[in-house]
Amino acid sequence: MANFTVIDEDFICEHCGKYVSKLGYSCRNHCPYCLHSKHIDIKPGDRKETCKGDLEPVGLEIDSKKGYVVIFKCKKCGAVRKNKAAEDDNMDLIIKLSTKHDY
Repeated sequence: MANFTVIDEDFICEHCGKYVSKLGYSCRNHCPYCLHSKHIDIKPGDRKETCKGDLEPVGLEIDSKKGYVVIFKCKKCGAVRKNKAAEDDNMDLIIKLSTKHDY
């Protein structure tokens, strides 16, 4: 896929401060503990976004092929992004997102 650069790496979540390990089966792009992400990509994995804002989880979609899809809104620039939930994501927060529509 030309619009997707595979990057699966460990990181420290800038929102909750927890260590997040590689996903192992796909690309990790958000914290499984608090679900926050960082606005660093224009296209998945390219690391070309200059904003670097906090992507806050604001909603949830259920896709028949992908399953749970977390909707993020950047607290700095307002951009909306979506990403498939990971197997180890905090399910309590996923459930809470299912009732939110703040985007």
